[in-house]
Amino acid sequence: MTEHPQWFTSSYSSNGGDCIEVAVNLVATYGIVPVRDSKRVDGPVLDVRTAAFSAFVAGVQAGKFDAA
Repeated sequence: MTEHPQWFTSSYSSNGGDCIEVAVNLVATYGIVPVRDSKRVDGPVLDVRTAAFSAFVAGVQAGKFDAA
């Protein structure tokens, strides 16, 4: 991969550091959204297909993952 992920954390992530970072700059070229743990920037990166990431975000917005 010639492009490097441009990582960012959501502005809603003010929960004490339990966050993920995503890099949306690779969506158009590679069709993936890289995801990593913000506390382990040198750790593993999960490459999520764009459609799967979109479905996940829609589920979060709809409250499908809220604690019971």
